[in-house]
Amino acid sequence: MPMAELHCHIEGAAHPDLVLAHAARHGIDVSGIIRDGHYVWHDFTSFLAAYDLASSVFRGEDDYADLAADHLGRLAAQGAIYAEFFVSPDHASNAGLPPEAYVAGLASGIEQARHDHGIEARMNVVGVRHLGPEAVERAARFAAEPRHPLVTGFGLAGDERTGTPADFARAFAIARNAGLGLTAHAGELCGPESVRATLDALKPSRIGHGVRAIEDPELVRRIVAEGIVLEVCPGSNLALGIYPDAAAHPLKQLVATGARVTLNSDDPPFFRTTLADEYAFAAEVGIDAGTRLGFTRQAIEAAFVDEATRRRLLERLGVAAIALGAPPAGG
Repeated sequence: MPMAELHCHIEGAAHPDLVLAHAARHGIDVSGIIRDGHYVWHDFTSFLAAYDLASSVFRGEDDYADLAADHLGRLAAQGAIYAEFFVSPDHASNAGLPPEAYVAGLASGIEQARHDHGIEARMNVVGVRHLGPEAVERAARFAAEPRHPLVTGFGLAGDERTGTPADFARAFAIARNAGLGLTAHAGELCGPESVRATLDALKPSRIGHGVRAIEDPELVRRIVAEGIVLEVCPGSNLALGIYPDAAAHPLKQLVATGARVTLNSDDPPFFRTTLADEYAFAAEVGIDAGTRLGFTRQAIEAAFVDEATRRRLLERLGVAAIALGAPPAGG
């Protein structure tokens, strides 16, 4: 099934095999976080520690080119035709790399994957909210000017429990004025009030996660009425204990409300998932093939791309749907 993804952190997409190769290159010991080909962590704090150590093996422009090309190649092998991923200038700075070189390296990997596998991709710069409003504004300015042509969006990530969405309104104004697409993490660790406050203060077209909106029917009606796109990440939600099991996850409920849902992998190897696994999860909870194709269509329609690229992607989706003999993915 053709797939598309809007919500994935590029450092969180680093496959353990790639991390081991780059760790050996740079003389970094990662044996404490990788065992039998998988990342090892046991709670949110240890997950963050494993994430940071794995990220530290990417130190140069070529390293990041390898990371993007590897990630997108794996997605293409699963059937993905489009992907966006989050990039953090703060991660680049922590690695001792100028953010411009960081983005240039990732762009090189995108171009390689497009050439080798036919997959299209874009980057969304994120500000990390627990680093404070000034850091988020600095990320917004980096995204806005000068702008790399493959940087097409801006978002808010980090600890949702830190600060209020209004603290980051200035950063979002900078990004909005630059013509960037807007998304923000909300409704994951915190409840529906976080989603509502984010919509009010930041006015994004997409919400990262957003699953806990289901706890407030009035908020869900607003999301449907305003056409807000939800970047839902079931594997991440289950791995982090947001929901105890698949039966408790609200994916099917959200779909039933008419909300514009997309499926995403977040930090796939850390949560032992893939984008294909997310689509398989949807099938397992009773979502039919036509609706799953609709997730892909909604992702492409909500993608931060120019209209010519969007049309090409929708044409590819239509051809694939006909080949599968499936319904036309939302018309």
